[in-house]
Amino acid sequence: MDTQQQLIAIDLGTTNSLVGIYQDGESTLIDNAYGQKSTPSAIALDESGQILIGQAALELRHKGLPVLTSFKRLMGTDKKMQLGQQRFNATELSSLILTTLKQDAEHALGHSVNEAIITVPAYFNDIQRQATISAAELAGLKVARLINEPTAAALAYGLGQSEDSCFLVFDLGGGTFDVSIVELFDGVIEVRASAGDNYLGGDDFVSMIMKQFWLAHGVQFGAEEGVETIPIDIETALRAKAQRALHQLSKDSQVSLDFSWQGVDAYMQIEQQQFNQWVEPLLTRLRRPLERAMRDARIRPNDIDQIVLVGGATRIPVIRKMITKLFGRFPSTSIQPDEAIVRGACVQAGLKAKDQSLKEVVLTDVCPFSLGIAITEEHVFDPIIERNTVIPASKVNNYQAIHKGQRSIGVKIYQGEHRLCKENIFLGELDVPLPPNNELLTIDVRFSYNPNGILDVDVHVPSTGENLQKVLINHQSVMSAEQVEQARLELAKLKIHPRDNLVNKALLLRAERLFSEHTGYLRQEIGEKTQQFSQILDGQDERKIRETRPYFEKFLNDIEQQGMFDDY
Repeated sequence: MDTQQQLIAIDLGTTNSLVGIYQDGESTLIDNAYGQKSTPSAIALDESGQILIGQAALELRHKGLPVLTSFKRLMGTDKKMQLGQQRFNATELSSLILTTLKQDAEHALGHSVNEAIITVPAYFNDIQRQATISAAELAGLKVARLINEPTAAALAYGLGQSEDSCFLVFDLGGGTFDVSIVELFDGVIEVRASAGDNYLGGDDFVSMIMKQFWLAHGVQFGAEEGVETIPIDIETALRAKAQRALHQLSKDSQVSLDFSWQGVDAYMQIEQQQFNQWVEPLLTRLRRPLERAMRDARIRPNDIDQIVLVGGATRIPVIRKMITKLFGRFPSTSIQPDEAIVRGACVQAGLKAKDQSLKEVVLTDVCPFSLGIAITEEHVFDPIIERNTVIPASKVNNYQAIHKGQRSIGVKIYQGEHRLCKENIFLGELDVPLPPNNELLTIDVRFSYNPNGILDVDVHVPSTGENLQKVLINHQSVMSAEQVEQARLELAKLKIHPRDNLVNKALLLRAERLFSEHTGYLRQEIGEKTQQFSQILDGQDERKIRETRPYFEKFLNDIEQQGMFDDY
């Protein structure tokens, strides 16, 4: 394969993002500037006005500075997020993450890349998928294919399977939840059904810890009794502590959440059983898409051969316990949950590039939601493509004008499962003119849904022979080509911290955080080591910096592992 045309694969996640390639018959993940596979989907602005992306951005949370995360949940909306004096939408913020991943890939491969396979939640609607494509364009990437996240995971899992089987992909990331029923037979990986929730993920379990902490201790920080709303500066710092507590609960039966802010200290002991009670409403929300997917696939729990867990949030013990109880067996742990999606996307990149080692693999996917139009004056939803139809799909329905002599028909397009259109997602509309006539004229409406999950709408008017075509875009929230170009020019003006110095910056910010968290001898030692490393950086001797950095990083790792009990 021509390296200049080499496809990269990107898992653009709510919490973390990864990039890889398919090479020499296998998926290979690419390290970022920190030497890690995973890049936090976080963006911040430091005191000098430079944009920090990834781990360095997260290290600013303890200062109460704005750190933008979870913006993937806002894809396809008009909502803006503030960073310094500028405001960005989720598409622009996602493009910065994609740009960073593209640079990591180019650094590792030694040549430029301009095309990518990008994963999206199966339940992302047409508008969100268009926004993802716009984000890629802003980053200088052409999208060769959007692939649903659980489908990518199924591809990674099914590639090594030789026997026919039916498995369930349970994909719980930082901000979204998807579930897919997949059958593997005769070299074909077939997605039978998908369901999900775009606003349910690990972030919600973190938020539940924050809510309980604030209800118990908010008064100490100036809040009124019983108030759940956390001030934004405190919320940013508290979220970091709550995330650590959640990670700890994945290993231990209890954890302590210690939080300090402007001289006020608060402490909370969290028991595993107590946490399980807090998140019961979230578990109920997880069960609904599970039941829908199995109902649509017309299978029972005992028909499932294996349950594949995908996404970092599946490490939460109460979630694994729920799955084990529902299916009467333990889920599979053969694939690293954090890497399954990007590894499957790498396989898709190999398929797209016609890699010879993948010539026997066939993948089929489904449309995870129903697509249709509003009919009657009450705006009742009439599905044209039903959910879990195998894609690509194309279907035409015939519709009649409501009144004789009607001069136009408004075709309003929706996505969803509710009988009433107002309860579904509005995707766009097309006004179809009709000729003067005293009859009830008809139109043919064709929906075509491609493998990227993008909907095309074609309307034919039999009485005139006229055809109207619309590549469906909701202009209120998806960027036009002109807007993409304007945004690209604006983003190019940003002062983004140089990639080569990002690791050093992150280490200094991490040292500052640990200094603020500790007291006594440890604080003194952290201060001394930080000063020594800063002086070496000031010397600008690259060889000396490379030699010293691992020792400073190990020192910080040791401090983090010791925790609060060694302050003396």
